[in-house]
Amino acid sequence: MQQGDGMSRSWKVTIIVLAGVGIVSTPLLWLLDGPNMGQLVGATVQAAVGIAALVWALLQPSSSRADDTAVGTGLAQAEGGGTAVTGVKRPGGDGSGSANADRTGNATASGEGSSAVSGIDYS
Repeated sequence: MQQGDGMSRSWKVTIIVLAGVGIVSTPLLWLLDGPNMGQLVGATVQAAVGIAALVWALLQPSSSRADDTAVGTGLAQAEGGGTAVTGVKRPGGDGSGSANADRTGNATASGEGSSAVSGIDYS
């Protein structure tokens, strides 16, 4: 998932629409035709599942677009396998908004496995 670990708006709308169709479609057809006991139980279960999907989708947080900016940050040092970042860190390229780093200062690394980034770190 993108930053925010939320559900995208298009997925949320899709689930809401499908839940609405599930709530109304088959149970409505069954109930209009004089249902027997099995159809009544099936309509009730289908409507309950549709309502549960609808409530679940409504309660999911939407993905947020984050614009990350770092300006005039200070010195960062890393030793012994550490990472120094004077700017914006986006692990694995996470984030759907823009990233901007300006006048980020010095980042230094010493020792095996250490890294330093002055700007935007996508690792």
